[in-house]
This record gives sequence, structure tokens and C-alpha cells, in this order.
Amino acid sequence: MAASDWSEHVHAVLSEAGLKRGGARERVIELLAREPCALSAVEIEDELRARGRPTGRASVYRVLELLAEHGLVERVAVGDGQTRFERSQPGGDHHHHLVCEQCGRLVAFDDPGLEHAIDRLSERLGVTIDSHDVLLRGACRSCG
Repeated sequence: MAASDWSEHVHAVLSEAGLKRGGARERVIELLAREPCALSAVEIEDELRARGRPTGRASVYRVLELLAEHGLVERVAVGDGQTRFERSQPGGDHHHHLVCEQCGRLVAFDDPGLEHAIDRLSERLGVTIDSHDVLLRGACRSCG
């Protein structure tokens, strides 16, 4: 989904919930719309400051929580108490992640074979899987 499409979707969902647009919310939404992968609240705060649009960390966290409550962002727990956030796609499209245990870099990947294996597992176990997260740990190309 294109950045502008995701932003429009977010605004429609929040408007439907009776929420008005706000400065910090708009800045975080605009940033997340352009990001290909998950960021931490601190990374979002730092990036907004670097772009000349400083936003307090508490405001960033409030926006992220609001977006998560409405299913507009997903939490990616990367370990050591760290959580990153990325936009949720309305159609359920998603990718998975590898976290480099040496430099902390998050590497996104798609794998249709993995998705197929998860579907087969669901059938074999006789369960319905509504969603799933795959987080691999290892070393990125730079560190490995």
C-alpha cells in the first residue's frame, strides 16, 4: 500500500472514531507512512527532530498507542524490552523480521514459502490462525 493510501486509511479510521487531527499525530503518521519497516518511539522522535519537526517522546508514545488501539500499527517486539512499530496494512499484507544481535539492525523479509508452511501448519493442527509474527535472530550481512 502506498504511503498516501495508508495515511488516508488512518485518517478515515480515526475520523470515524470521532478523533480530530493533531500536530504530533500528523507528524508521526506522515513519518510512518514513508517508512518501509518498524521504528522505535525513540527512533521516531529522533527522526522528527532531524527533520525540524521536534515532537516529545510522550506525545510519540501516545500517538503510537492510539494507532495500535485502532489496528493501524503493529508492535514488533525485538527483545530486551524493545518494541518497534510499523504500519499495518488493511489487507493483511505483512513482512517478517530478522534482528541483528550484534548491531540491533532490523531487516525485513518476505517469504511466500514460509507463509505457505504456516497455512499448512494451520490445516494440520486443525486451527485457525488469525495472525502471526516471525522474528528471527542472528547477524545481518554487515555483521555476519
